[in-house]
Amino acid sequence: MKIVIPGGTGQVGAILDRALTGAGHEVVVLTRRPGRDREVWWDGEHPGSWVREIDGSDVVVNLAGRSVSCRYTPANLKAMMDSRVNSTRVVGEAISAAAHPPRVWLQMSTATIYTHRHDAPNDEATGLIGGAEPGVPGYWSYSVEIARNWEREQERADTPHTRKVALRAAMVMSPDRGGVFDVLLALARLGLGGPVAGGAQYVSWIHDQDFVRAVEFLLARDDITGPVNLAAPGPLPQRAFMRVLRAARGIPVGLPATRLMAELGAFALRSDTELLLKSRRVVPGRLLAEGFTFDHPQWPEAAVDLVRRSRDGAVSTRRPVRA
Repeated sequence: MKIVIPGGTGQVGAILDRALTGAGHEVVVLTRRPGRDREVWWDGEHPGSWVREIDGSDVVVNLAGRSVSCRYTPANLKAMMDSRVNSTRVVGEAISAAAHPPRVWLQMSTATIYTHRHDAPNDEATGLIGGAEPGVPGYWSYSVEIARNWEREQERADTPHTRKVALRAAMVMSPDRGGVFDVLLALARLGLGGPVAGGAQYVSWIHDQDFVRAVEFLLARDDITGPVNLAAPGPLPQRAFMRVLRAARGIPVGLPATRLMAELGAFALRSDTELLLKSRRVVPGRLLAEGFTFDHPQWPEAAVDLVRRSRDGAVSTRRPVRA
């Protein structure tokens, strides 16, 4: 198959590119800064010569969007919104105008669309969409609004011959340098892998190999449309999540951090505490109902595998993130 991946130069794009190319597919990456074979320039906002890659392709997997690993200033939040909505709109326009449109369009979304909660898991059927939770910073609602608009733009696209799926992805855990697992492991090695603000907030995650397998599953199933949670069935509180990670790496102690300490650390890392403090208790209701089986459903085994691969140097040689 010919698979086009707009915004495919980040961590998740590198994971998919490796796996799909290794499986024998023709993968084309759309990026603002092409530098390799199979990379084609686009700006994520306007039609251009890149639309020829979509016309006649079999699959589009749109991953484009400004990284969320930044300070949530008004300017950065606007950039996150615009980069996601505009790229989704222009991809939809390209598919709509294609003489031979792809049969399926997988559109990246996020598990952050669900409410901050501890009491029950969020699946696609019964999960609560966030944005109005009491007792959380007001700007958290903007992240939910980004996700809503992101998915709405795909829904609005006039693509009658192309099946559409929104990937509500949790954190993808892989040993790639600079990825979220690499960052968490580094914190643990520094002795900072303890509970944050009590650690009751849930962490939803998915092993990189299961992420790829879920994508392949969705490509093969012509009857699945709409939002699908890409998350392992075993989310767990942050304190337990980090305790398991430390055990997998042989690190006995992780210093706890207060909310204030987390805010100072996030500021130093030019990131935001929402990534640490929002409780994302998300489960893969539709995947499980449709018969998908996870190779790494629970965090203890997944963490051992990821630590082993990290030690063995099983990481990509991807370049810095570019959308």
